[in-house]
Amino acid sequence: MQQSPIFNTAGSAEASALSTNKVLRNTYMLLSMTLLFSAITATAAIFTNAQPIGFIGLIIGFYGLLFATHKLANSSWGILAVFALTGFMGYTIGPIINVFLQTSAGSQIVVQALAGTGLIFFSLSGYALVSRKDFSFLNSFVFAGIAIILISIVANIFLKIPAISLAISAAFMLISSAIILQQTSSIIHGGERNYILATVTLFVSLYNIFLSLLNILGFLSGDD
Repeated sequence: MQQSPIFNTAGSAEASALSTNKVLRNTYMLLSMTLLFSAITATAAIFTNAQPIGFIGLIIGFYGLLFATHKLANSSWGILAVFALTGFMGYTIGPIINVFLQTSAGSQIVVQALAGTGLIFFSLSGYALVSRKDFSFLNSFVFAGIAIILISIVANIFLKIPAISLAISAAFMLISSAIILQQTSSIIHGGERNYILATVTLFVSLYNIFLSLLNILGFLSGDD
């Protein structure tokens, strides 16, 4: 007996909803675990008084592990690659946090940056989940913003103007917030079905927001 198109549509919608919920669940679960793991590696770097990784080493390590994660995203090895990447990023942030902890208001700045990062993430993710709006229109904004930030970073290597550094941090926060809305919306509307890639995108956004808040709060406190 031929099945009614109505039932076919309902079944397809239900399957799509289940798939979306699975990706969301796996993404947030993996994100939670990678955040915990990066906190452990950052703590290890702090307690061992690790020295900052050089710019070349940072670029090679980050993009090398990011490339590996993308290549392995459709296999079980992708999980290992994600932890390697986020663990590396956590380790690189340890020496930066250590610098702040040596200042009078350092502990307060770090706590405020952590709280601010968490508040921004939960607010944006919650809004995207509840409103179910399609934020794909942010794609061009994100692309243009990243290009402008990269140009500003290169320019400030030579200019070394604190105000530009502060503006770059503010821009990083804005772009990273847009990416969180964009990525969450993409999962909801079926544009992203790989929770490993979704996790990496959200993790990098949180990493950038936290670093930006550290820089901004440090500047405002006079300890930067």
